[in-house]
Amino acid sequence: MINKIKNLIISNDLDGYIIPKNDEFFTEYSKINKLEKVANFTGSAGFILIQKNTNHLFVDGRYTIQAKQQSGKRFQIHEIPYKWPKNILDNRRSTKIGFDPKLFTIDTLKLYFGNAVNLLPINFDLFKSNFETINKDNLVYSMNDSITGESIDSKIKRLKKIIKRIGIDNLFISSNENVCWLLNIRGKDLPNSPLANFQAIFTIKKEIFLFGNIKKLRNVKKERLNKKIKFFEKNEFWKILYSLKGNSFCIDNKTCSVLNENLINSKFIIKKRIDPIYSLKCIKNKIEIKNMVDAHIKDGVAVTKFLYWIKNSNIKNLDEIKVEKKLESFRKQNKNFLFPSFETIAGSGPNGAIIHYRSNKRSNRKLNKNHLLLVDSGGQYKWGTTDVTRTISFNRPKKKIKEIYTRILKGHIAVATAKINKVKNGNNLDKLARKSLKSINLDYRHGTGHGVGFFMNVHEGPQSISKNNFIDLKKGMIISNEPGYYLENNFGIRIENLVYVEKKDKTLFLKNLTFVPLEKDLIEEKFLTNFEKDYIFNYHLETYSKLSPYLKKNEKKWLARLI
Repeated sequence: MINKIKNLIISNDLDGYIIPKNDEFFTEYSKINKLEKVANFTGSAGFILIQKNTNHLFVDGRYTIQAKQQSGKRFQIHEIPYKWPKNILDNRRSTKIGFDPKLFTIDTLKLYFGNAVNLLPINFDLFKSNFETINKDNLVYSMNDSITGESIDSKIKRLKKIIKRIGIDNLFISSNENVCWLLNIRGKDLPNSPLANFQAIFTIKKEIFLFGNIKKLRNVKKERLNKKIKFFEKNEFWKILYSLKGNSFCIDNKTCSVLNENLINSKFIIKKRIDPIYSLKCIKNKIEIKNMVDAHIKDGVAVTKFLYWIKNSNIKNLDEIKVEKKLESFRKQNKNFLFPSFETIAGSGPNGAIIHYRSNKRSNRKLNKNHLLLVDSGGQYKWGTTDVTRTISFNRPKKKIKEIYTRILKGHIAVATAKINKVKNGNNLDKLARKSLKSINLDYRHGTGHGVGFFMNVHEGPQSISKNNFIDLKKGMIISNEPGYYLENNFGIRIENLVYVEKKDKTLFLKNLTFVPLEKDLIEEKFLTNFEKDYIFNYHLETYSKLSPYLKKNEKKWLARLI
């Protein structure tokens, strides 16, 4: 593949060519991992710059170790945001860098290159991603109002109020997840998210022009959607765009490609802002929360059965890949489980220190009683999305490891019990999560939590718990709570639950969605306050209460001993 790209560079008289991770819908988990095909890098974020004589892979702090291991022989590894292409290129206007205009936004290219080089759009599909066969496995399906908690008509009315208030005539919904939310549809176009690859134009008159592979809608009763929805193939976008009236067009600068922005800009005045659907979608209604609660009970049962199994297994016979398959087998015991919400991370010892590790035949390690095992996994269920991380110990751990785990747990508890009216946003929650670790000069190189979708993407914005997120937390938002610590070539520790924002009277607080026992063998009680000890007791008591009806007798006894 690298030679193919270098031939493209030479044939187009370029100095380089840039390749992103994302597809044209800018989703995190697409069917084709371009970075893996080109650089053997399996992480979920990053981009590649190929030049005539050098290859560059840009990743954030979560992936620097992984990138060096997987791609370091053929690629120079750069950590963002400390280094961008503009920092390593000979920044002259004569430097010509090619890119696929379907896969980048204008804002992204400015961030990467500034105004120093000559960027040239190349309409060439390197990965043959436009080819798609239609079969029963990738058809779109509708979700009833009893599942989503809100009708399409209600969502359309709310969206119209917003675009009327901000003074725009048309909205381009470029994100497939937002289209799926608005129309109460789901699909099978992605490996880990139940999404259908469609885009749409929404007008002030509440008309919706839907673009994509219309054949995939054959099982959807179109009259159930909305009378004002009109269906078109993707290549008809320009024709419909040209026929629309009005002056202004709102686009999302994070998901509207250079190609589509240029098309829209040729006729309309563009107003860039975050797609308002994100602010609607991130607030889950009572039915969505209920369905997520139910999904997490099912998932909690599966993960707890797995923990009991592995704690009572001869781990000499186990390796990371066997662990991943066994965990999925427990999830598959529930008829409502569909598929993982992301590829399971099972990292033993030094592999656990790779923040988003993914095992393969070459990296696969056998379990060792003296090594910690970090397992980060999740599922897509009817109807809900889960994500949980537990760190497992098989032997008497060293005092320092117990202290680190306990300080991570203290941060986890600080988030879970925070007074949301006071902390307000993820930036302040992030500080609480890191406080105990930082008191002994330790920290971690990822955010403390991400937003989570309702039977959708496991990573969803705009809210998160991180240093740079100042979005106010509101009732109905779902976020992960996952502080950790990673010592390169030694171990990784993380504790992750999903939580949602609840409100009683005027008080906002977080409630756990995830109920899976903590690793008590790693807890050093002398570092805990009485409040924290009570939290752990009550959490395990509630976990037992919710899960025990679905557990076998020996599993119940084991779980009861953790209280």
